[in-house]
Amino acid sequence: MTPSAIDYQIMWNRLIAVVEEQATTLIRTAFSTSVREAGDLSAGLFDRQGRMMAQAVTGTPGHVNAMAESVGHFIVEIGAQNIHEGDVYLTNDPWKGTGHLHDITVVSPVFRNGLHVGFFACTAHVVDVGGRGFGPDAGEVYEEGLLIPISKFAERGEVNRFLIQIVRANVRTPDQTVGDMYSLAACNAAGDRRLQSMMDEFGIGDLDGLSEFIMEASAKATRAAIAKLPDGTWTNAMTVDGFEKPVELVVTLDKSGDRMTADFAGTSGMSAFGVNVPEVYTRAYACYALKCAIAPEVPNNAASLAPFEITAPEGSILAAKRPAPVSVRHVIGHLVPDVVLGALHEAVPRTVPAEGASALWNIQISARPLDPASNLPPAEILMFNSGGTGARPNSDGLSATAFPSGVSTMSVEATEHVGPITVWRKDLREDSGGAGETRGGLGQVIEIGAREGYEFWFNAMFDRVDHPARGRDGGGTGAPGRVERTDGTRLKSKGRQKIAADQRLRLCLPGGGGYGDPRNRDRAAVAADLEAGKISAEAARQDYGYEGDKT
Repeated sequence: MTPSAIDYQIMWNRLIAVVEEQATTLIRTAFSTSVREAGDLSAGLFDRQGRMMAQAVTGTPGHVNAMAESVGHFIVEIGAQNIHEGDVYLTNDPWKGTGHLHDITVVSPVFRNGLHVGFFACTAHVVDVGGRGFGPDAGEVYEEGLLIPISKFAERGEVNRFLIQIVRANVRTPDQTVGDMYSLAACNAAGDRRLQSMMDEFGIGDLDGLSEFIMEASAKATRAAIAKLPDGTWTNAMTVDGFEKPVELVVTLDKSGDRMTADFAGTSGMSAFGVNVPEVYTRAYACYALKCAIAPEVPNNAASLAPFEITAPEGSILAAKRPAPVSVRHVIGHLVPDVVLGALHEAVPRTVPAEGASALWNIQISARPLDPASNLPPAEILMFNSGGTGARPNSDGLSATAFPSGVSTMSVEATEHVGPITVWRKDLREDSGGAGETRGGLGQVIEIGAREGYEFWFNAMFDRVDHPARGRDGGGTGAPGRVERTDGTRLKSKGRQKIAADQRLRLCLPGGGGYGDPRNRDRAAVAADLEAGKISAEAARQDYGYEGDKT
């Protein structure tokens, strides 16, 4: 019997539980702290054509929306005739995966009673892929680490031992990196088991009917949401730090009927260093910004993303060509939603937030013993940190919160557990949120030192240092970021640098922009911020005109 629309709707809802269990398996089995603690991953189910049917709620837009494109590359490269039950495929190709070598994407075909019915796919950031390590200093992608083309990790259930040997021989953390490869495969297998159970329950032999129902309903709902916007063309530009020179990000939105395009013509050309962004990652975050603002209630899948057409000039920093270095593509990529939402603000005022810190302040730390002859082991430590988000029209920005990436903060305890460092300070940064009728979210102050017997190098990959987040509709800018030693010595915001055994690193993370005239802020809210230490008495007076009981 053919399932009814109600049956398909129930199955669609159940798919979310299936892919969430898939993601949970990865979190529980992953070796990388960025996956276990921060949820830096994606997981999803795809139909036989490679169209994403459902994605796990856990995960980042960059991973999820880029992965939505990557499965199609796997189908072409492997070939339908070479897809077998028990196979597992993988790649970390930045242009066919999720934008840089540190993300490994794994795809596993789903079979039911000998019939190929779909794919499970997942992505995770691994600690090391060799080369220069996770940082922006490379001049070509070849320097950034080991690139694994679309390959069979396993064929008919048999793991490719030679591939494992190649990976182990080229990375600094062989157990962790290879362990994560197995975790990714296990994640897809868990999704497969859960899907088979669901298909048994509903008595279906394939996913074709369910996929068509999902695609048709999602496309219809998304296009209806776009159609509600006024027709027009809107442009926005934003200058950000870049590496060797500032970068100009420019976008033009064009809306006509139920169609929305975003074109990044006018954006700066490629950098000589690893802040370049493959276009797949640009599309991922531009789509995310538009969909969040226009059709947030429609589940994320291939059909709900398709109505948003994203283009960037080939060779620009948002459409980097091989073999450009792209290791820290998130630094510029995470700023894409800010420039897109700035243009959308012209179409739908009082809807989108002010600019935020946006780009994660990730730090890769290489801890090394002072005495190379000692028995102290080296360690690679990845730490995720977030500044403040932009204020919203009707509420303050969020402090120390990752937007647009959506990853969780990694706890100090988990970070210290994986390597010989101590986090001496981690608190909110006073006066870092931009003033406004609604205030920007606060950044953080973080201080890190090596434990006894160690020193460390760190890869800086930070933005919003020279060009802080701008406020909206009269709101103030957020505080710029700052990188320094605790003795006050300023350090570079990008690149590999050393912290000696007797020194500590201090990161002052940027805040989000404010929204609206600060003088219109509720007096009780100003008093509460002052009491909580979010703003100083001087800022209360200068920015908000607040004199306590005298106001």
